[in-house]
Amino acid sequence: MSRPPDPLSEMAVGLGLRRALLGPLQDAAPEDFDFLECAPENWIGVGGKLGDALDELSSRHALSCHGLSLSLGGFAPLDETFLARVRRFLDRHHVALYSEHLSYCSDDGQLYDLLPLPFTEEAVHHVAARIAQTQDIVGRRIAVENVSYYATMPVDRGQHALDEADFINAVLAEADCDLLLDVNNIHVNAINHRYDPHAFLAAMPAERIVCIHVAGHYDEADDLKVDTHGAPVKDDVWALLGEAYRRFGARPTLLERDFNIPPYAELLDELATVRKLMREHASVPVSHARA
Repeated sequence: MSRPPDPLSEMAVGLGLRRALLGPLQDAAPEDFDFLECAPENWIGVGGKLGDALDELSSRHALSCHGLSLSLGGFAPLDETFLARVRRFLDRHHVALYSEHLSYCSDDGQLYDLLPLPFTEEAVHHVAARIAQTQDIVGRRIAVENVSYYATMPVDRGQHALDEADFINAVLAEADCDLLLDVNNIHVNAINHRYDPHAFLAAMPAERIVCIHVAGHYDEADDLKVDTHGAPVKDDVWALLGEAYRRFGARPTLLERDFNIPPYAELLDELATVRKLMREHASVPVSHARA
């Protein structure tokens, strides 16, 4: 029987496992990072040199998984065969944290984008049931991530519209799952949809936050930001990360960089900033921080 995975330390910092970074990650010093995150869709069934590299890295570093294609908010039946393969992958690599996006990404086929859900009670019940089904199949709690979005879904007449924070809280409570908090997505959405990022952050449930993502974005205009994961983290997002630590305490934190990948040393500099903010802000006690 596979050994149970060790949970990530609350002070852990991590990097995305990208194939373009395989060399530096394999050569990394033990203190460079504490965990790696991969999309299981990109690695399940991969063999040869790449499969050997994954096995070697997961034998030395904790691994988390962040899915891309489950479409928790969609209407097509969940792919139970795929989820069974995910479960085997998680067990094989002793993965403690499996997360997905609070969105949908498929209809008759993959749409290759993460699309927003309507913030309604009907949508809460729908996606919570699918999260519960996912947790049953993979045999563990999962976390869902607050996503960036650029348009809101219309609400049918007669349905009660929730705000985004209330929608997320309702899903988490009904599904009894965890939250992967993406502070860059909060910043992007707050600019694009004209809301207060600090109020949104304050509304998130500390007891369900199991990981934090931080990333860069593209400034299309003063009032339009695009979530790209292809640029350095900006000052406003660093500030929001520090606020999250003050409010919730330390949480495992992943630096996301998916393209325009800089020299490895620059990623280490950003990880150093994560550690600095964690040291400076996470020890401040607040009344609703997790014990």
